[in-house]
Amino acid sequence: MNIVITMSRRFGTGASVIAHELSERLEIPVYDKAYIEHELQGDDYESEAEVIRRLAQHPCIILGRCASEILKDQLNAFNIYVSAAKEDRIHRIMEQKNLSYEAAREMLERNDKERAEYYYQHTGMVWGDVNNYHMILDTSTLGIENCADILIRYFEKMEII
Repeated sequence: MNIVITMSRRFGTGASVIAHELSERLEIPVYDKAYIEHELQGDDYESEAEVIRRLAQHPCIILGRCASEILKDQLNAFNIYVSAAKEDRIHRIMEQKNLSYEAAREMLERNDKERAEYYYQHTGMVWGDVNNYHMILDTSTLGIENCADILIRYFEKMEII
């Protein structure tokens, strides 16, 4: 198996839960913003894109950081976008962060705005455009707990794993 999974997501969708379950089941690492920034500070990399390209030389899951666009020409990259209904995301954030509805909504809106700006700044493209991904997972409809199974079944059927 030589798959690199990129996972872009809206804040509060449960994508990190999906990524970590996939990581365990596929026995491949997950790299997120903190890991990539740590690598960038600790080594002689000039950009996050350079770190991501190096990480993608081996099977892995990369959360965010415009990885879908950075690796768009890498044939073994599979780009996923995880979404969910805004109300579901707000309630998930309320529960996870122990916040009021209003505080969770503000956090969600600020985070989504920052992610959209980051994506546009680094790619010149619209974040969440369905044309940039191989698969869209809506955790409100599918359930966070089912998404890793859906992906595993798809990868098996396509003989990726």
